Amino acid sequence: MKKVLVFLTDGFADWEASYVTAELNKSSTGYQVETVALDKEPKISMGGLKVLPDYSMDDAPETFSMLILPGGTTWREEKNQKIEKLVKDCFDQNIPVAAICDATTFLGMHGFLDHSRHTGNSLPYLKEGAPAYRGEEHYIAQPSVRDNGLITANGTAALEFTREILLELNVRDEKDIENWYGFFKKGSIPSV
Repeated sequence: MKKVLVFLTDGFADWEASYVTAELNKSSTGYQVETVALDKEPKISMGGLKVLPDYSMDDAPETFSMLILPGGTTWREEKNQKIEKLVKDCFDQNIPVAAICDATTFLGMHGFLDHSRHTGNSLPYLKEGAPAYRGEEHYIAQPSVRDNGLITANGTAALEFTREILLELNVRDEKDIENWYGFFKKGSIPSV
């Protein structure tokens, strides 16, 4: 099984990664979702879910297929900036990184958005939250954007975020992924 890591902060937005983790963790995909955090202490989501991380930053696996960064309320806190090295290692090793909501602001704070097409909650929000951000010319105002292993989404786009991750990882063929997306977005399965 190939691993996909989900980074958890205290106050992580549990719904933003719920569709994708449920899809990736199906035995037919060949992927297994595991969690990583700064330490192994339980992390409590915005919805009150208590999650015990599989790994800390000290014992995270060296090889994995993707890093997913759900949004949340604490991405701008100093302690969470320690994940910068893990994210940089992913970019250096061509491991896809997927960030949604305020996790995109974290990427902007550290220059990871400066040279790739991306989105976020809004351009003004991104610029306010990440004063060092220099990627304005690559910003696209749409729910989710995928560009060369970088997937970004605004906080309202958990379905679009999931679709782009499933496409990036080739979990199923594109038509099946689009049908999955259409079912959850519109509540119906297309007729064959």
